[in-house]
Amino acid sequence: MSSIYDHGVEYSSLTRATTIPLESLKDPSLNISYVRLQWVDLINNIRCRVVPLSYFLRLLESSRPGVGIAKAALGLVYLTIAPGFNSSGEYLYVPDLSTIRLCPYALGEVVVFGWFNEKTPYLGLDNRMTLDVSLCPRATLQRVVKESLKAEIKYLVGFESEFILLKSTKPIIAASNHSWSATNGLPSGSVVAKTLKEIADGIQSSGIELQMYHAEAAPGQYEMVTGPLPPLEAADALVHTREIIYNTAAKNGLRATFAPRIHMDSTGSSAHTHISIHSKNNEKVPDKLSPIESSFLASVLDNLPALTALTLPTQASYKRMEDGVWSGGTYVNWGTENREAPIRLSNATSPSSRNFEMRFVDGTANPYVALAGILGTGFVGIRDMAELRIKDCPGPKTAAQLTEIERQALNITQRMSLTWEEARENLYNNKVLRDSVLGPELTEKYLAVNQALADSLNLDGNDEAAAVTRLVEFY
Repeated sequence: MSSIYDHGVEYSSLTRATTIPLESLKDPSLNISYVRLQWVDLINNIRCRVVPLSYFLRLLESSRPGVGIAKAALGLVYLTIAPGFNSSGEYLYVPDLSTIRLCPYALGEVVVFGWFNEKTPYLGLDNRMTLDVSLCPRATLQRVVKESLKAEIKYLVGFESEFILLKSTKPIIAASNHSWSATNGLPSGSVVAKTLKEIADGIQSSGIELQMYHAEAAPGQYEMVTGPLPPLEAADALVHTREIIYNTAAKNGLRATFAPRIHMDSTGSSAHTHISIHSKNNEKVPDKLSPIESSFLASVLDNLPALTALTLPTQASYKRMEDGVWSGGTYVNWGTENREAPIRLSNATSPSSRNFEMRFVDGTANPYVALAGILGTGFVGIRDMAELRIKDCPGPKTAAQLTEIERQALNITQRMSLTWEEARENLYNNKVLRDSVLGPELTEKYLAVNQALADSLNLDGNDEAAAVTRLVEFY
């Protein structure tokens, strides 16, 4: 294969996250005093317990290190407990010591992710004793990745984090006005430029690769692009990146929001997710997708109307997903370098850097659950050698601009879920996701919490301004 087609940085499937070893917590030069035990719940709230380092080290000496977390924590929306959850029961939240990172926004603090475990072993479906919690988002993604690894399939995942900086949430006032990628979005000496520089420095000081940042198209909108990692590490890095963005903005008197669309006369914010597939059986050539890539793509497309319940989980998400606003559009299709398709094939003729950009993901989605859904359905396609029937829609016409006859010629025959309600129904009826990838319990509980979230975000009735304020203060 000629390398003449290749461009972009080549990443190996052996790429790993840069984190802090446990021994370094005692390094006097780091001056670590506190550890944040952090998790992300089913509505994508980032929650934590702050533990003094001295007590954290004592915990690690115990037979089963961890802290107790009420089981209701995964079903909590504001002060509402979703159906299926109650006030009884407690999980043990066990730190994953491979995930320790500095908190650049809180000197002397580090963060560590973990796993939800049952306190007492129980008999699992395989008739073996287990501590697994089916609702644990990180464990769900880890399980999906392990299934792929059995078939020697590995993934790398990178994210684009779009967000808006606000001077005020009541009323909504953007911190800046600018054009897409224009230098007037980075005015020297401004609080916005200072904040963005501190965010960029913080991401890198945390051991996360920052590829670039720039002004986006909407008022106050910016994007941070971070490098690819294995799925679980990538999701951890994304959550940490969001915490850096939130907290650095707050330190400078601003509010950062990942809300999908707050300016209806401009573009929305997304969490574009880039996925590349790696296997010794996955020889890539410049002029076409490999069989593994094709089958992965085919299955994700087949399940796309249901996946959006995980990747676009709020009613506000569907205000962004429209035709003609560079959001991915409303037709189930894919296209080479086509930003009006929900899946863009990026670097198509460069086998070393080729990847799928999933444009149907936004910042309100739990990244562990969203990735588990995408990778899980994609792997089902690889396992079953699914045939890619939908043809490339590279443009210049988008799927929405094609005639019905032209769409049928490309086998573009299905619409995305156009509403939050439709997406939920599609998830409930999707056997691949419900019975296999997520499992019945997680699917049921996820939908219950998702409904409670919608109810809580809709408390303002027809007051659109109040609803947007509530949204940006929540996300």
